[in-house]
Amino acid sequence: MLSSAPCLRGFDMAALRAAKQALRKDIKKRVATMSDQEKLRQSRVVSQKLFKHPKYLSSQRVAVFLSMQDEVRTEDVLQDIFKRGKVCFIPRYFSNSTHMDMLRLKDPEDIQNLSLTSWNIRQPGDEDAQSREEALTTGGLDLILMPGLAFDKNGNRLGRGKGFYDTYLERCGKHQREKPYTIALAFKEQLCTDIPADDRDFIIDEVLYEDEE
Repeated sequence: MLSSAPCLRGFDMAALRAAKQALRKDIKKRVATMSDQEKLRQSRVVSQKLFKHPKYLSSQRVAVFLSMQDEVRTEDVLQDIFKRGKVCFIPRYFSNSTHMDMLRLKDPEDIQNLSLTSWNIRQPGDEDAQSREEALTTGGLDLILMPGLAFDKNGNRLGRGKGFYDTYLERCGKHQREKPYTIALAFKEQLCTDIPADDRDFIIDEVLYEDEE
């Protein structure tokens, strides 16, 4: 069953913020009811769909998030990216701003060398980050695999409210001739009829999830 939320493109900011917060709360509760086994099962289904996707297969430079407890697991995706000889980039978030970089990961084992943030996400620390390639300074990205709390089938995405990915996609538009293709990886429980959004929220190209039989 899909959650329903008003489409608020063009509406006032207070109503938009309130609608987003209410939906975040609802989706977090729904995902919290999922067992670890079910999250892993759906993650494997979504990963297999990704591995057959023409955009994924044709992309050489791919950015992927390191998954949190309430997100589709990306461990298999990371392994597959390196197995296929693609160049892998992961997010580095700046907690006091909306800024995010996409830094190159050397290999799957490199994850163990990364610092653990207060959000329990692994990412390069300050000194480590300086020696890593940033995607936009070295040729851009072909594909960005997107996390999020909720999605609709029109490409609207609800994040955690920090604006990291919207800000980064705006930067991509300034640094790349062609924008990266964006694919969200989602649990069925994260799908909604409509996501509250305004004109500053980027539309993503596609959402991958387990189809209802």
